[in-house]
Amino acid sequence: MKRKTAKEILAESFRELAESKKIDKITIQEIADNCEYSPATFYRHFRDKYDLIAWDYAGRIEKIMMRIGKGGYVWRQALQDVLVYYQSEREYLANLLVHTSGHDSFIQYMTEINTQALTAYIQSVSGRADLDHKEKLYIRMYCIGTVSLSCEWILGKFSASAEELANIFEDSLPVPLRPLLLEKREL
Repeated sequence: MKRKTAKEILAESFRELAESKKIDKITIQEIADNCEYSPATFYRHFRDKYDLIAWDYAGRIEKIMMRIGKGGYVWRQALQDVLVYYQSEREYLANLLVHTSGHDSFIQYMTEINTQALTAYIQSVSGRADLDHKEKLYIRMYCIGTVSLSCEWILGKFSASAEELANIFEDSLPVPLRPLLLEKREL
């Protein structure tokens, strides 16, 4: 039996509070009280609630990205699975998008985390520890675009299925990244 870590319990507490409260109104004290921890326990694991949000989101995205190349799991399926996750968590993610601002904006976290995850994956399939400047810019541009469109979709600015959006994301891959992401490979 896998036991939950303090970080996981704190993240669950935060998510539970976010079901009925705007993100920017949730306090560290409330997060801690909700799971019967102290604020000191919270601060042993996270700098602030935005650090908790980023950690929780990064972990969920990493679980999907780590499956690429295993058992026939390909980039296209990862795109769709991320979008299905967004769809299943639409209310929570919309709360994050609408009720965080400034340097702690969730859209900025999403972009950075997705950029890091895609960079790490490309490094692993290319066998190179460092990518060139142009490759990094292609990755960044792609992540900015896909995150921006995903956020509009989460907020209901247009209608599309997860599969349709995944197809658009795959079709819009920059040409230099295509061989690294679209070839079937077993890691």
